[in-house]
Amino acid sequence: MKKTEVLRVNGGKTSEIELPIQFVEPLREDLIRKAVRVLQLSRKQAYGHDPMAGKRQGYTTPKRRKKFKTTYGKGISRIRRKHLWTRGSQFRWVGAFVANAIGGRKAFAPTSDKNTLLKINKKERRKAIRSAIAASKYVIIDAKLEALKKTKDVEKSLNSNKLDQELVRAKSKKVRAGVGTRRGRKYKTKVGPLMIFSKACPAMIAAENLAGIDVVVVNNLNAELLAPGGQTGRTTVWSSDAIKKLKEENLFN
Repeated sequence: MKKTEVLRVNGGKTSEIELPIQFVEPLREDLIRKAVRVLQLSRKQAYGHDPMAGKRQGYTTPKRRKKFKTTYGKGISRIRRKHLWTRGSQFRWVGAFVANAIGGRKAFAPTSDKNTLLKINKKERRKAIRSAIAASKYVIIDAKLEALKKTKDVEKSLNSNKLDQELVRAKSKKVRAGVGTRRGRKYKTKVGPLMIFSKACPAMIAAENLAGIDVVVVNNLNAELLAPGGQTGRTTVWSSDAIKKLKEENLFN
């Protein structure tokens, strides 16, 4: 199997480690995009109109003579009406139910029962994760990385291992063009490195404060974290213990 160097927390090479079989998976961009799409749609909130919108108060008014609430002789169309008040045989009403009436329902509104969920086979999902791991730009740092408790220490460690340009790139942001500036998404930010640990540790909390950095336990890896938007090649920072756990537990195989 392929070997690669393990870096110290403060920079420099300390040893070599044999990469597990997940790092030699052939690239399958189609499966990666499919797995990412499934994750994105699973977070999508159902959107659409109420199936009973505009139907609760409107009803068809009769056209017969001497019928209660008749529109006979009024010279009006046979649309559903909502009656507001009654005064003898006179009525005050407004249009209801139809789209061309004030207060009516929306024409061709989106249906809330539309199924937007996609499914993916278990073997396809795991293969997509392995393919995204192999396609990423990985850096392996020794187990002392997980013991860091301060954000400045994590940043110093990344800078010492030649990841300073990635941090500078992730800090940059620009104003979004278009209507999005008025809809709560004014700025566009870059995606920075993904840090992968063997277990929940203090370094996870410390690294979350760095712009563009995502943190995850190796068991919880998914295709979207490794390939945001379906684009492969994200820089990943592994702790040596995470590599060992990936190999020992044979994850995603």
